[in-house]
Amino acid sequence: MNFLVYILKKLTYLTTVLVGIIIILFIIVQMIPGDPARAAAGQGASKERVSEIRKEFGLDLPVYIQIYKYFGRIINLDLGKSISTKKDVLDEIILYLPASMELVVSAMFINILFGILIGVYSAIKPRQIIDKLSNIITILGMGLPIFWVGIISQLLFYKILDIFPYGGRLPAGINPPAHHTGSYIIDSLLMGDIGLFSISLHHLILPAFIMSLPELAVTVRIMRNSILNVLNKEYIVTAKAKGLNKNRILFVHALKNAIMIPISLFGMQTGWILGGTLLVESVFSWGGLGYLAYNAIYKRDFPIIMGVTLVISLCFVLVNFSVDIIHKYVDKRIT
Repeated sequence: MNFLVYILKKLTYLTTVLVGIIIILFIIVQMIPGDPARAAAGQGASKERVSEIRKEFGLDLPVYIQIYKYFGRIINLDLGKSISTKKDVLDEIILYLPASMELVVSAMFINILFGILIGVYSAIKPRQIIDKLSNIITILGMGLPIFWVGIISQLLFYKILDIFPYGGRLPAGINPPAHHTGSYIIDSLLMGDIGLFSISLHHLILPAFIMSLPELAVTVRIMRNSILNVLNKEYIVTAKAKGLNKNRILFVHALKNAIMIPISLFGMQTGWILGGTLLVESVFSWGGLGYLAYNAIYKRDFPIIMGVTLVISLCFVLVNFSVDIIHKYVDKRIT
């Protein structure tokens, strides 16, 4: 019963957060310089044509009425129409979302897997090569802008070493797999085309690693410190004194408690990685939500900007909700 109450409390909180995000974002978008109706009509369009477009998209209404109508449309899963393309915003997002999710999921996989492994190993083997590697990751991930690291990585791994491609999801001239999920990795496997899978994976590795880098730096540092802290606990010292196997002490007793802090961060990290799609996708010419949002900002396409931000916010709160539920299930003391 307490678990159900906890879930309902979290759902109420997350719903309130989403509503607040929409209202704040709507007001901020209205403050962006430029007239979206003029941008859609073209610089040579008449005032009458601009007025027609403004009325068509409800841009002539007061902001509070526009917000009210927007909430009404959201309930019906209607995010409006793009000012520049006249297509449904939801259809546009569905078209571009799989590419971003492929990148985000890959980045989180790298973050979780290597963040935990490097953090644990650098804790039990301090001042060795893995520990020094963790320091390099921390400097790159937390001390340098992600877009700059992306550009330098292209120069190093494409121009100089010729290991990874410059960008894009596939090389020019190669057709994507038949659309099932929108993820080239998954769709190529569903087709049984191992060659196309290898090419898609080759193009995915570098942008996914760059996107994961800031969060990987955080995970490595926190995991390392958490392990070191747990290893100094009295029950771990007692287990060592009793002669228990070192691996059992580390992976059964220490890791179980040390990993709770990183788990609580994974939800926020997913949101931060989603927020970084605009920069990484622009650098690597990755046709996802970041590419869609970039063009929308350039064209002052407010419905697209709102739709993309809403989807990213929704993903963020849902992931955090899932992490909170897992955390509550693992640790019953959380209220």
